[in-house]
Amino acid sequence: MMEKWLAGIDLGGTSTKLAFLSLCGEIMDKWEIPTDHSEKGRNIVLNIVKSIDRRLHELGEGREKLAGVGMGAPGPVDHATGVLYNAVNLGLRENYPLQAILERETSLPAAIDNDANCAALGEMWMGAGDGAKDLVCVTLGTGVGGGVIANGHILQGAGGAAGEIGHITSVPAGGAQCNCGKTGCLETIASATGIVRLAMEAAAAGEKGRLADMISNTGIVSAKDVFDCASGGDAAATRVVDEVAFHLGLALANIANTLNPEKIVLGGGVSRAGDLLLNKVKEQFARYAFERVRETTTIALATLGNDAGVIGAAWLVKKRLSL
Repeated sequence: MMEKWLAGIDLGGTSTKLAFLSLCGEIMDKWEIPTDHSEKGRNIVLNIVKSIDRRLHELGEGREKLAGVGMGAPGPVDHATGVLYNAVNLGLRENYPLQAILERETSLPAAIDNDANCAALGEMWMGAGDGAKDLVCVTLGTGVGGGVIANGHILQGAGGAAGEIGHITSVPAGGAQCNCGKTGCLETIASATGIVRLAMEAAAAGEKGRLADMISNTGIVSAKDVFDCASGGDAAATRVVDEVAFHLGLALANIANTLNPEKIVLGGGVSRAGDLLLNKVKEQFARYAFERVRETTTIALATLGNDAGVIGAAWLVKKRLSL
């Protein structure tokens, strides 16, 4: 009998990552295509399907090689129907029936969930979660995303918006404006965008040192630059990292005090700061977590990198098909 593959898709605003995986979660092949926002997103699914068929042909396989297709998409998703809400960042209309369209175009079973949820499932299945059934995954990238897994099941919430960790109010009185319309969200501080904002504010306030010199010379700085400067002992950069770690550690402690997960996994580009950030976050987490929570919840860095989303998406359809 033919050994089937799963197709995992991580749909992003700029690019879409795709992969073929074995039923055991091994990536057999992976690639990336641009996400086409034109014509109200009508080409997004069509381009994905064409790319899948082209890749299968290159590998000497047909569509019958695939057992099903899983996809992670940016925004709240109705897990039961695969309808994507609030997909304006992709150019799609509201309440877009993504799963139904993907099934129609591929003639394969499909499963859809939020992209951060898929990253969490990927880390649970094949990554830093190491099989933990109670896990919180936080992605620190341009924004801050999150996925919550309880007893092996991803939490969806009443409106498909569970796990919006980036929109925990971290600065109750004021704070920076968030893209969601609120002010003071964790995302405005702990994301790459937030870190850059804090660095620019430090330079504008007259802070001196390597970080301030970089901003003065180029007019711009990246989150990586901030961490590099902090590693070198720059005082302003260190204060920025300390502020990020305080807000993130406090938010994670509050989440853990509610859920008491076995593991909290930090992923996304910002997490590549490694122990410099991780150790400071752990310190703040220990400061604010309930004692029993502190003793039983561990914080670790994600291990799957950009593959987490496609692996988790494949897990979605694997579970749906009971494979």
